[in-house]
Amino acid sequence: MASTYEPSPRDQVREQVALDEATDGREGGTLEGRPVVILTTTGAKTGNIRKNPVMRIKQGDTYVAVASNAGATSHPSWYRNLIAHPQVSLQDGATVYRLRAREADGEDKVHWCGVAERFWPHFPEYRASAGGRDIPVILLEPTETSDGHTHLEQDGEG
Repeated sequence: MASTYEPSPRDQVREQVALDEATDGREGGTLEGRPVVILTTTGAKTGNIRKNPVMRIKQGDTYVAVASNAGATSHPSWYRNLIAHPQVSLQDGATVYRLRAREADGEDKVHWCGVAERFWPHFPEYRASAGGRDIPVILLEPTETSDGHTHLEQDGEG
């Protein structure tokens, strides 16, 4: 059974995703002047397709999704989706990639938090206001091919 796209119940998210996708990221692809990408996940409970704008944080072939939820005391819903279904799509401008999510921890997390803060300076504020919640850092990484090499795989390519 094919999954159904379920737009966000939040107007701002729904409208930003629609505008970004309709214009290949030329419009709607920023937050406070900084670029965002569209993260497509599979709903943990429903199995429906969900789409959310997240800050464009990239180093090498790895994208980073910080589950800050703007400093809220609970994780964003897309975090639960990534844990339940780590295969995701990510639209960066006009290009859509298929990636695999994994949560960073330990020194790996410290490194990627530093990377994220260079892209979005509000993350320390969010940590301070999250009520002691440990904010997850998710790495969205290229898939590994059968020959052991990794690469960013664009949708539509085989």
